[in-house]
Amino acid sequence: MRRNAIITRVLRSKLKKYRRSAKMTQEDLAEKVNLSRAYIGYIEQGRNVPSLETLEKIAKALRVKLSDLF
Repeated sequence: MRRNAIITRVLRSKLKKYRRSAKMTQEDLAEKVNLSRAYIGYIEQGRNVPSLETLEKIAKALRVKLSDLF
């Protein structure tokens, strides 16, 4: 499996895990980071890979360290 595919798989599962732990919907998270609900869904499905800046915003909104997402 390619390295990027592995990173994407880990990211999408951890993002969903931390979002659910925070009792947030995709809509809630999207609102906090100023993104669309669809974009959050695409990240969780592995269809989009967010920028580092976006990942930092997501980590902050979920109250986790950026490294926790990987």
